[in-house]
Amino acid sequence: MSLDYKKQLEQQLWNIANTLRGKMNADEFRDYILGFIFYKYLSERMNLFADKLLVDSGEKVTYKEIKEGVGQGSEFIEAIREEAVHSLGYFLKPNELFSFIAQKGNIKDSEEAEEDESTATAAADNFILDELTTILTNIEQSTQGTDSEDDFIKLFEDLDLTSSKLGRTEKEKNRVIAKVLAHLDKIDFRLEDTESDVLGDAYEYLIGQFASGAGKKAGEFYTPQAVSTILARLVTTGKTKLLSVYDPTCGSGSLLLRVAKEVKDVANFYGQEMNRTTYNLARMNMILHGVHFSKFDIKQEDTLERPQHLGMKFEAIVANPPFSQTWSANPLHLSDERFSQYGKLAPASKADFAFIQHMIAHLADNGSMAVVAPHGILFRGAAEGHIRKYIIEDLNYLDAVIGLPPNVFFGTSIPTSILVFKACRENPDNILFVDASQHFEKAKNQNFLRESDIHKIVETYRKREYIEKYSHVVPVSVILANDFNLNIPRYVDTFEEQESINITDIAQKLKTIESDIKDTDQTIAAFCNELGIETPF
Repeated sequence: MSLDYKKQLEQQLWNIANTLRGKMNADEFRDYILGFIFYKYLSERMNLFADKLLVDSGEKVTYKEIKEGVGQGSEFIEAIREEAVHSLGYFLKPNELFSFIAQKGNIKDSEEAEEDESTATAAADNFILDELTTILTNIEQSTQGTDSEDDFIKLFEDLDLTSSKLGRTEKEKNRVIAKVLAHLDKIDFRLEDTESDVLGDAYEYLIGQFASGAGKKAGEFYTPQAVSTILARLVTTGKTKLLSVYDPTCGSGSLLLRVAKEVKDVANFYGQEMNRTTYNLARMNMILHGVHFSKFDIKQEDTLERPQHLGMKFEAIVANPPFSQTWSANPLHLSDERFSQYGKLAPASKADFAFIQHMIAHLADNGSMAVVAPHGILFRGAAEGHIRKYIIEDLNYLDAVIGLPPNVFFGTSIPTSILVFKACRENPDNILFVDASQHFEKAKNQNFLRESDIHKIVETYRKREYIEKYSHVVPVSVILANDFNLNIPRYVDTFEEQESINITDIAQKLKTIESDIKDTDQTIAAFCNELGIETPF
């Protein structure tokens, strides 16, 4: 994407955000903007699909020109419906397409001037809220009884067009929504350009804006792209294709999609997310990025308490679980195959190891997994120390420990680490430690990993090399001798030796300075005597 086009895209997205800013919180208007982006995408994809069907069948009419009940209109629409539901997983009529509704809203906005009263009145007269609500419902209903039903059900439930936050009256609500649609209508998603990912860029730009601007609540479902890239490159090392990738706390699904960018093909995507709104975003994100509904399986439930993919094994697993999350730690879990072999459960106040145990249970024999975790799990004792010992000594799955800089995540400034696990390790006698905590670019409120920082982490892992004050390959026997404490400074010495100071030389310099001061005082006193004034000392 050219820089000019990217600026234009971001400007339109910023205009949309400003339309809703002040009416609601960022994490609330996020749902509207991303929901309408998704509706626009479905419409444009539907229109392209239908136009191709019409051209291939020799018809000299475009999909937008077809009118239901006029001529062969109903016959065309029904035939296209069957093909669309089978291939796309959903269906939209010509008069349900995004562009039709956006133009009907008839908003004539100016980026430099306020709308005049007549324009606002005209816009309010072109009422689209009821029609828009019906269309969004129809999209979901078009999938009922089909293979794509689970991927579309209640997908638009967070788009509450009746919310008083949009305006006090129906006309005010209509005006706001119509203005948002008008801005979106100006964006060309370039769906026919296979090399362009305008949609993905727009989606990620907005999610990034919400995460950085709305604090922890909006940032809970977002992993910074730099960290996502590291995780993705770690688990795809040595591979060009993946049978499956899994994220047990998938958020908006961006981490799963990032893995797909690192290989030629991913056959299937799996994920689970507890938050309903974020779960909807994950399903939208998959479809927006061209993942066919048959290739992804995203579930909405509590991963630790009600796992949805039990018994399944995955070739690549990535996750950024919520740090030190509470969980039930119910003794009944000791009979759960995910935890039973360890003999102890992660503490109720810190579920970090529970997520790791869950992931290990789903790791295929040829699989790799990378998980973000707070530093505490590297050295805390009690049950966590017991679990850590079992993973290293009995399973021998831990392959690397990578320390990240502080303040790289939205909503928390604590330093974090990445733990890499492999079911079949090429280097079973040692574990790689990397201290990347001092390699970043500092910004006003956030630290950022540069491409050079990402590259160094990944290449150090792949080459498994020693770099002074950065990385060290540690024999498992040494870790055993340290009682399975994985605290990175134990193994990577980043101590910067201070320049030695010669006390004798310093003392001599001080004597010389003192002598010089006395000589200067005497010179000043002589001048004062000649001038007949009092000396200043």
